[in-house]
Amino acid sequence: MNKKILVASASALVMMTVAAFAHGGASGVVKQRMDAMSNMGKVMKTMAIMMRGESPLDADLIRASAHTILDHSGNSLTKLFPDHSNIKPSEARDEIWSNWEEFNNLADQLNTLATGMEAAAGNDLMMAGSGSMMKSGGMTSGGMMGKGGIMDGDAHMPTPQMLASMPIDGVFNMVAQTCSACHTKFRFEKK
Repeated sequence: MNKKILVASASALVMMTVAAFAHGGASGVVKQRMDAMSNMGKVMKTMAIMMRGESPLDADLIRASAHTILDHSGNSLTKLFPDHSNIKPSEARDEIWSNWEEFNNLADQLNTLATGMEAAAGNDLMMAGSGSMMKSGGMTSGGMMGKGGIMDGDAHMPTPQMLASMPIDGVFNMVAQTCSACHTKFRFEKK
């Protein structure tokens, strides 16, 4: 057998084996949702570096990342959680199905925020110490993120048009907090 064909065959076998064991051997809809969550996690990590000022803002990369989140939020996310799909190695808690309305609201909220993040991709970061939303109450306990705010799922959810005018790290933080709120309530943490 040709050496190149043998190496290519061995490489393909290794890649298929790695893919088969990704997410603890998950398959079907469980693997699909774990892959979707993994994709969103990767883009969030990439954007976090920019939001901390550790790399330059890249509006095109932010838009592409927001689009990845859009692809995996809202109805695209909830359809990956049909009844009776909480089988090992799923990290989903039974609370998803017993509190479906809240789970669905968080998936929709993530979709709205990702739409706003895509639109705000070219915006600058908040300036520490300025009269920004951080000081004016927009991101404090009485604002969007606190009691009675979007994390509580009430009517204070900003529209994508409102989000489009915000500093990009403010929108990113809302996306991250929505992910965190969902994981806290609806996902078993990895050990």
